[in-house]
Amino acid sequence: MTVKYLIASLAISLSSGAFAAPELPRHADLDLKNARLLADMALENCSGTVSVLDRGGNLLVTLRGDGIGPHNTAASQRKAYTALSTKTPTRLFAERARSNPETANLNTLDELLLLGGGIPLFAGKELVGAIGVAGSGGGEQDENCAIKAAEKVGLSFNRS
Repeated sequence: MTVKYLIASLAISLSSGAFAAPELPRHADLDLKNARLLADMALENCSGTVSVLDRGGNLLVTLRGDGIGPHNTAASQRKAYTALSTKTPTRLFAERARSNPETANLNTLDELLLLGGGIPLFAGKELVGAIGVAGSGGGEQDENCAIKAAEKVGLSFNRS
C-alpha cells in the first residue's frame, strides 16, 4: 500500500507542473510619480489643464492651471483618451478624420475629442499612457506643451 501512495504522490507532483501559470508578457507602466512629473512639466511650458492616463486609460492625474476654465478638465481627459486609444497625436488624428469622409463621424463618439493637444506616450516601442492638454491657447499650443513635457521626462509620442 505504501508504495502505491508513494507512486501516486510522485505522479501528482510531477503533473502539477503542467498546470503552472502561463508566462505572461510584462509591460512598462506609467505610475503616479511619473504622471505627476509629466503634468508639472507641462504646466511649466504653458498654462492650461493637463490630464495623464496610464496604458489602460485610467486617469492618474489632472492639474488645472490658475484661471483656466472648468470645461478644459474634461477636454484634457478626452484628448488624452483619444491619443491613447488611437495611438496617434490628436491633432494629426483630427486632420486625418476631416480629410476622410468615412472617418468624419468619429467626432460623434462621446469619448473622443478631435482637437490638438493629446499625445500617446511611448517608452521605446511600448505604449505606456497618454497626456492631454487643454486651454493653453489652441490645439497646436496644447500639443507642443504635451510634447515638451514628454521629452523632458524621456518619453516619446511615437514608437521608436
